[in-house]
Amino acid sequence: MTAPTAPEQPAGPSRHDLLTIGQLADRSGLATSALRYYEKLGLIHATRTTGGQRRYTRGTLRRVAFVRAAQRVGLSLGEARVALDRLPEHRAPSGAEWDGVATSWQDRIDEQIAELERLKAKLTGCIGCGCLSLNRCGLYNAGDRAGETGPGARYLLTRDPASGPEPAPAEAGDVGGR
Repeated sequence: MTAPTAPEQPAGPSRHDLLTIGQLADRSGLATSALRYYEKLGLIHATRTTGGQRRYTRGTLRRVAFVRAAQRVGLSLGEARVALDRLPEHRAPSGAEWDGVATSWQDRIDEQIAELERLKAKLTGCIGCGCLSLNRCGLYNAGDRAGETGPGARYLLTRDPASGPEPAPAEAGDVGGR
């Protein structure tokens, strides 16, 4: 007579195991304050114990990794949330679900690449020009004239390097090109 065999346990933890916020922080490499912020934004979700402590499914690690990957390619947390809203929360996404999100990111990533190429061209031109003159420099911003066009590094972010430097301001009393 043989003894009845117990059903095999799955190797490793099941997806139903819950993590504390400290465990999630250790595994994800994020501070607990960042995880609470992600939760506040709706990027991740926790259940609460009767004592009010947060508990996260192991699948939350995948969602955190997804958010961090989105940020690495220049997407905002809002854009990451929109993408996560298109994916299942309690299971791994299918290939088709992931392809839909990846396709939606293509235009944004292409814009990032184009912006970096423009910045590279501007910096290369600036470093390589050798003018050493603030009167002719395309990045010089006397009197903060660029501030009138909006926030940020306006010349680096918006000007076409092929258009050349900003014209030098007219001197007081300069009439007719004298």
